[in-house]
Amino acid sequence: MTISNKYSVRHYRAGRFFVAALLLVASSCRQAERPVQLAGEAQGTYYSVQYYDRQQRNLQPQVDSLLHAFDLSASLWVDSSLLRQLNANRTDSLDAVLDSLLRYSLYIYDYTGGAFDCRVGRIVQAWGFSFRQREEPDAAALAALVSASKAGIAIKDGRLRKENPDTELDFNAIAQGYAVDLMAAMFDSLGVESYLIDIGGEVIARGSKAGGNPWRVGIERPSADSVSLPVVQAAIALRDASVVTSGSYRKYYERDGVRYSHTIDPATGRPVEHSLLSVSVVEGSAWLADAMATAYMVMGLERAKTFIAAHPDGPGTDAVMFIYDDHGTLCTYSTPGFDKLIQ
Repeated sequence: MTISNKYSVRHYRAGRFFVAALLLVASSCRQAERPVQLAGEAQGTYYSVQYYDRQQRNLQPQVDSLLHAFDLSASLWVDSSLLRQLNANRTDSLDAVLDSLLRYSLYIYDYTGGAFDCRVGRIVQAWGFSFRQREEPDAAALAALVSASKAGIAIKDGRLRKENPDTELDFNAIAQGYAVDLMAAMFDSLGVESYLIDIGGEVIARGSKAGGNPWRVGIERPSADSVSLPVVQAAIALRDASVVTSGSYRKYYERDGVRYSHTIDPATGRPVEHSLLSVSVVEGSAWLADAMATAYMVMGLERAKTFIAAHPDGPGTDAVMFIYDDHGTLCTYSTPGFDKLIQ
């Protein structure tokens, strides 16, 4: 399961507009109206929005309010969030956001055969990819953490039921995508029909840009380290869909010459060790693209290809691109559905 400690706000404050210029290919103004552009910081990263509104409304307050409320529910970085209270067993009550995140997570867990698992909270913390300091778990400690992460969880009457009180949830591999979906739903409710929303590289597009053309979104080329500026590997046309990229090349740490990825395999409790560097998934909903990109990163290239072949009409299998390392050479593999989107 891909668990992100997110880029620092300071990093994005310095590079936000450069990143937006690379990853969101700028659109021309429509003849009848100009696009409204918003930008800010949320969830430890940036957000960027472009939308066409005949009333030229500034919807920044609504966007910021939505993202703030979302953090109070699902963020592990907010001490008072409902998720932190659930993990500490101070409550078992779920709000609408956490109820949805948990139901979606359980569905993807079953669908992917356990490659995606939201119960890895304590494991992620132990490896230092969360709000706590790294513990460097030994074999015995890791076995105990994995055991706790396998205990059953369920929703009953709007409440979380845990077989083991030590089980902690982490929705970082799906929450950001779901936040994108919630923002899109808000724009829909306000009558905005064409927009491009990006939260930390997780993107959803509705309608079209000038002249009825689809939005164009860049897929980042994996970098050699966590501080390199983004370079676009490919640009795709996006209309009424989401694209999410999960990768191991930005979020990691090194110790004794070994690089530890933030992508945790729920089966072993250890960072994955394979050649897959990033996965981009196009789907109707950002939460689904987010979760499936995470699952593929856990699977690795060959297992992911086998999964896609076995689920030709399943969620998250039509338009996927993998970027991987082949003995020092950067290579790509993409499905026909993804190839059709490349500009």
